[in-house]
Amino acid sequence: MKRKDFIRQISVLAASGVLLKAQAFTKVDQPIRVGLIGVNGMGWSNLSAILKLPNVKCTALCDVDERILDKRITELAEKKIDVQRFIDHNELLKADLVDAVIIGTPDHWHCLQMVDAVKAGKHVYVEKPIGNSIRECELMVAAAQKYNKIVQVGQWQRSQQHFKDAIAFVHSGKLGKIRLVKAWAYQGWMKSIPVKPDGAAPTGVHYDRWLGPAKKRPFNPNRFHFEFRWFWDYAGGLMTDWGVHMLDYALMGMKVSDPKSIMAAGGKFAYPDDAAETPDTLTTVFEFDDFNIQWEHANGIDLGPYGKNHGVAFIGNNGTLVLNREGWEVIPEKGRMEAVAFQPSRDNGLDKHMVNFVTAIQRNDKSLLNAPIEAGAHIAIFSQMGNIAHRTGKKLYWDAAKRNFTAKDANQYLVASYHNGYKLPVI
Repeated sequence: MKRKDFIRQISVLAASGVLLKAQAFTKVDQPIRVGLIGVNGMGWSNLSAILKLPNVKCTALCDVDERILDKRITELAEKKIDVQRFIDHNELLKADLVDAVIIGTPDHWHCLQMVDAVKAGKHVYVEKPIGNSIRECELMVAAAQKYNKIVQVGQWQRSQQHFKDAIAFVHSGKLGKIRLVKAWAYQGWMKSIPVKPDGAAPTGVHYDRWLGPAKKRPFNPNRFHFEFRWFWDYAGGLMTDWGVHMLDYALMGMKVSDPKSIMAAGGKFAYPDDAAETPDTLTTVFEFDDFNIQWEHANGIDLGPYGKNHGVAFIGNNGTLVLNREGWEVIPEKGRMEAVAFQPSRDNGLDKHMVNFVTAIQRNDKSLLNAPIEAGAHIAIFSQMGNIAHRTGKKLYWDAAKRNFTAKDANQYLVASYHNGYKLPVI
């Protein structure tokens, strides 16, 4: 796909600010056979949600940790669900067992597995952030379009009604001129990562397979399962883990796409001596023509802006709308507008997101998706920009036409390095 076409499609999507409505679930005679790749954490949550729907059945599980894999197979068997087990996702894709796959693996595997899946003719639900580099995200969009498959990204807030209602209020103009949008994630439950020695991988863990395209390193428990997200080889810390959720709504509310510039400052301020590589404290500013979007994150503490541990705030001349997963409200500037009392969330976003995904498959209509691959790519790229600004220590300028930064040293971070015989997919 030509870069100018990618830019046009992503820009139209982001600028529209439109949240497609979740469609009503429609029964069909033929059940959708689903396979799960990466059976721990969100992968298991995603499977549990999709199995609530009629005419969906799980037929295969795949994971490199046989301990977790066997545990999940047993849990499904207790529900009278029999599945085949795989260590290698390619073997799952070759078998005539699935129509769609859920990818719940670490970020550094998403691109390879998603591209392999659509090439194999499968529909895909892929966890966020969709890739671990800007170029990976672009390739994933190109693959979904080339092979014409339904690809939903796990940004399930896009299926929740209160998020849609809040953005509609922002677009109403009642807040007045919006000068600043704040987005943040203060995550008190994400504590310091104590230093641990390298050692042998546990029995049943196919560690070389887990590493995949990442740099060859000795096994360390800090880099495995949930904690992988604090190491650059595999993920981007809170900037990408939560940024793709909250910044998605910042862009949607403002109907914008690419920033003019990006600058970031932060580091390991809270836990300077722990094992993590990504910053536990970070402030990032994305510059647009007449307003800024500001991102903040902090590991280990909960008291973020407005007393909330995550959210997005649209700060206008008349008042400020504060939105998060719990609901939204409007705090007025004195005498300029009426307050809007807290509007709580009243639905289950993940359940609705799976209804939306399955309905798009049944109707073979990707336009129905609430979080299509284009949207997931756009916000993952945007969040990656924040990390790159931090890692270079520079104010960066983005050339949207060339799809790179004007600072050459920043462009080294556009593509994730692939190792161990793995190569970046060619579309």
